[in-house]
Amino acid sequence: MLKARITVFVSGGGTNLQALIDAQKSGIIESGEIVLVVSNSAGAYALERAANHRIKSEVVLKKELGSQEAFEARLTEVLEENQIDLIVLAGFMSILSGDFTDRYANRIINVHPSLIPSFCGKGFYGLHVHEGALAYGVKVTGATVHFVNEIPDGGQIIMQKAVEVLPGDTPETLQKRVMEQAEWIILPQSTEQICKEIIKKK
Repeated sequence: MLKARITVFVSGGGTNLQALIDAQKSGIIESGEIVLVVSNSAGAYALERAANHRIKSEVVLKKELGSQEAFEARLTEVLEENQIDLIVLAGFMSILSGDFTDRYANRIINVHPSLIPSFCGKGFYGLHVHEGALAYGVKVTGATVHFVNEIPDGGQIIMQKAVEVLPGDTPETLQKRVMEQAEWIILPQSTEQICKEIIKKK
């Protein structure tokens, strides 16, 4: 069976990468295969997760390459070498330029831990998103999977899932619930949906 070739871009622990690996094993992702993990941090635990599942990995460091242009040129080389069809950003802490996102239009997806357009864009990442939601007093939050363009969290929405905010929530408890009840469900589902569409066009 023809499968779309997926790379996952990571920067940290790789919990969303793990959710994708688990979804591939359980058959939720069947139209694609994770063939590569790319990290912009040499110490990312996500690289260990990749190694544990015998997935090839590459580390691309912007500070070693000296500029955004050189960083993205190296990323492009790595993607072409591995014949990548779909890029999944899973906690990737680096903004990609319009040149890069245009080159891979509708081939880069990201998961964001809020219901876009709330609590998104510049400065809203990690716990900051959940701190914002709690400070505002929203009763419902969630996660969004969207296509990536040059505007942070600005691409077309693919899938969303709502999660209740509970009395007494801290940013940490809310982050965990949003991951478990939303991110880890809709990221694999969206990945499968896009992979299916890519295969149809092959």
